[in-house]
Amino acid sequence: DRGSSDLHVKVGSPPAIRLNGKLILVSEMPALTAEQTRILALGMMDERQVQSFENHREADFAYSLSGVGRFRVNVFHQRGSVGMTLRRVATERASIEELGLPPVIRRLAEESRGMILVTGTAGSGKTTTLASMIDHINATREGHIVTIEDPIEVLHQDKKCIVNQREIGIDTESYADALRHVVRQDPDVVLIGEMRDHETVSAALTAAEIGNLVLSTLHTIDATETINRIIDFFPPYQQKQVRLMLAATLKGIVSLRLIPSIQGGLVPAVEVLVTTGTVREYINDPDKTYLIRDAMEEGDYYGMQTFDQSLLRLYADRKITLDDAIAMANNAHDFKIKVRQLGIDPHSAAQSGVY
Repeated sequence: DRGSSDLHVKVGSPPAIRLNGKLILVSEMPALTAEQTRILALGMMDERQVQSFENHREADFAYSLSGVGRFRVNVFHQRGSVGMTLRRVATERASIEELGLPPVIRRLAEESRGMILVTGTAGSGKTTTLASMIDHINATREGHIVTIEDPIEVLHQDKKCIVNQREIGIDTESYADALRHVVRQDPDVVLIGEMRDHETVSAALTAAEIGNLVLSTLHTIDATETINRIIDFFPPYQQKQVRLMLAATLKGIVSLRLIPSIQGGLVPAVEVLVTTGTVREYINDPDKTYLIRDAMEEGDYYGMQTFDQSLLRLYADRKITLDDAIAMANNAHDFKIKVRQLGIDPHSAAQSGVY
């Protein structure tokens, strides 16, 4: 255990781990044979999962190993042999503050209704962030939380809330099926592991519209792309109505990127959109949606910030290097100008090693 986030296993190569965002071969271990990888993969599966893997040639499931941890596992075939990727899932739920997330995330989790979306690329911290928000809700108010996941990753125990966790393929057939029935289960909070299609998005909007707090994820990189992606799930003749529903129900969008930390490990850069009257107007009008970034830049009072503003704070606090900040910035040129406004010459800082 080197603190890695992912483990990759394939025939003919030693295992590889992803550590602080970089893929590293574990060269001291031997290359794996086809028989070894197959035995390793099938040994993690129950009978139902083995049957599904044989039928569909791939499988997703969660796996717990006592004394080691809990993992999200994807097993697949490549070049006629078995390969797999395991991603570590945190078993100890860190708080919103411990994750280094801004205070507005706590305020969003305390909303009683509406929709909150957590977005980012794979491995950006979406699952961990959602788990911290669910844990905050569970610890601070009474209610019924229903999670719909594929697979269940973070296990939640009842605290002030009753928590029911449903897994696709075991407890329900699909996200859409689960969402059709969830409104009859008297939920206060509904977590949807991922919004993948038109039907799931439509059901999620309806659940938020009738008074539930709905939390979910999308693989989008920022708030503006997230809004456009949701609208694009629907045919053109429905998009005006969807904009109205989204403007009425959306409470906020939290977008994440993990950046190498000067102290080691990773720190989150966080873009936050909070739905204000102005933001609702921009969601409703397709000709104004691009102005959402301006609203975030000027929305510090509401806890809003763009990625570049988050990166600038991390850099000013000496948590990340200038090179990493510039590499991850949406607009590197504008970012350098803002660094100069801090009284630092970006070129001199990079040359001298000043962070």
